[in-house]
Amino acid sequence: MRDDSDDGVRVWLVERTYSDDEQNLIILTYATPDGQRYFRKERALTSFTDVRDTTAAVDADPDNLGSVDDADLQEQYAAEARRMRNAHDPDDVI
Repeated sequence: MRDDSDDGVRVWLVERTYSDDEQNLIILTYATPDGQRYFRKERALTSFTDVRDTTAAVDADPDNLGSVDDADLQEQYAAEARRMRNAHDPDDVI
């Protein structure tokens, strides 16, 4: 399984939360299988006719990845990213 390519770094969905600060905002967090880097994507909830699938993985530009500095969070992200990678194809809709 590849994690890096010319298209970017493959990151896997590890968390989906709703923003407390803004109404109708979903925050999708993707992470590398080692849990050391993450990619955050914010998506506004819109009408039911606006279909935007959430996939199991995305390829993110390395410059858009943040570092996970908390050891417990890194472990959590790593476990969930590996679980997603083992259970789903990258393009699976979650």
